Amino acid sequence: MKAQSRRPSHPGMPEGSYALPRQPKRAVNLNHDYGLRLIKAANVLLITLPFAICWLLYYVHTVVIFPSIYRGGGIILMFVVLYTFFGRAYDAFLVSMKRISEMFYAQALSIFFADGFMYLVLWLMSGAFPNIWPALAALAAQLILGALWCWGANRWYFAHYGGQKTAVIYDVRRGVEDLFGRYGMDQKFDVQMVCTVEDCLLENLNMLDDYTCVFLCGVHSHERNIILKYCVANGIVVYIIPRVGDVIMSGAKKIPMFHLPMMRVDRYSPPPEYQLAKRTLDILLGLLFLLLFSPIILIAAIAVKVEDGGPVFYKQIRLTKDGREFKMLKFRSMVISAEQDGVARLSTGRDDPRITRVGRVLRAHRIDELPQLFNILGGSMSLVGPRPERPEIAAEYEREMPEFALRLQCKAGLTGYAQVYGKYNTTPYDKLQMDLMYISRPSIVEDLKILFATFTILFRQDSTEGVAPGHTNAQEDDTKPAA
Repeated sequence: MKAQSRRPSHPGMPEGSYALPRQPKRAVNLNHDYGLRLIKAANVLLITLPFAICWLLYYVHTVVIFPSIYRGGGIILMFVVLYTFFGRAYDAFLVSMKRISEMFYAQALSIFFADGFMYLVLWLMSGAFPNIWPALAALAAQLILGALWCWGANRWYFAHYGGQKTAVIYDVRRGVEDLFGRYGMDQKFDVQMVCTVEDCLLENLNMLDDYTCVFLCGVHSHERNIILKYCVANGIVVYIIPRVGDVIMSGAKKIPMFHLPMMRVDRYSPPPEYQLAKRTLDILLGLLFLLLFSPIILIAAIAVKVEDGGPVFYKQIRLTKDGREFKMLKFRSMVISAEQDGVARLSTGRDDPRITRVGRVLRAHRIDELPQLFNILGGSMSLVGPRPERPEIAAEYEREMPEFALRLQCKAGLTGYAQVYGKYNTTPYDKLQMDLMYISRPSIVEDLKILFATFTILFRQDSTEGVAPGHTNAQEDDTKPAA
């Protein structure tokens, strides 16, 4: 039954509108925002302290190039900038949404990369390979302080802001309430009501007044906007699982026209300077990664060949920008006869009998994807972008979901937003929306964040969970050897 709206609260108001209060019933909690900023700043100071001590007491005396600049604290400021960048890329400061273990994992990655970059800078500035033991001592101190901060920040936050009364309102997408416990979010969100959007609007929107947070799941734009305006007017925080149209609109450009509020939406068309910078980044980082990972590539190639004597690589037709086809290269991780009947089947995970022993290791750490660096250097792929699909799989999805073709607005990538923030078995519709979130706001900074964030999934087993037998998913299957 179609969701209905209340009668207008005042004469002349259109159907479905509401008289909204001039003052919210619940004021914005500035203490929450300021408190989070202070606790995050404390983290940066704590992690910087061991590095600064190590630098000032030992390494500053080894610098032979422009030493006065670095004695003035420039190198410490550089560390702060790097650590903050990596921390944001890995969501290391996301106290309100992360478990302690997840935060510490993100903190550790941020510390490793920031320290690693600074050690390379020190190497260049010193003209010789520096003594690594002071750096390792600082690293150990940073990890200990990071662990203590994660524990303390988590305890502080949920002692003051946990257990927020939450309502879940759904239309075509139900079951989100089950995810709170699965992802450890029930400590923050106390779900006390789950109802359909129709029930919410028919009963009375005043029923939301007692809640701090509202989740809108798969709600159509008309009903969603009614609830959204009411919540914003009354100081209720809203979390929205968007629809495809919402994601496309998120990239709209504000333009002045006719003295009216106007927004422009068009196809993916980044400025030429972004495209040039992105291609330059692909070539430079592609060559760098190929050099850095060449030992791993050599070992993987030998292991694949030794296990069953079959081809090391395989090529498969995939789709990239504007539906162009290309041959994507990967290490073979399945038995040669995995797809001998010609039917495309997706991996069901670690228990898939078609995956070889070596293939399980390659897939678990995404090593099987490394040969795609040659595709990137050749120009058929980019480092960051939607993962390329097989034409037959893409056609199958487009029959049920025509908007799936919108992923082909930009060049396919080795990694992407959906790979970093989703999983292998994330639904095609959700992957589409995550890819469109990336496409709607192209930037080099976002590309770099996704590249570095990719390291967070290399050791996460849930990121490679398989697809249930008989199901399909927007993901590749490597069963054909290279031609």
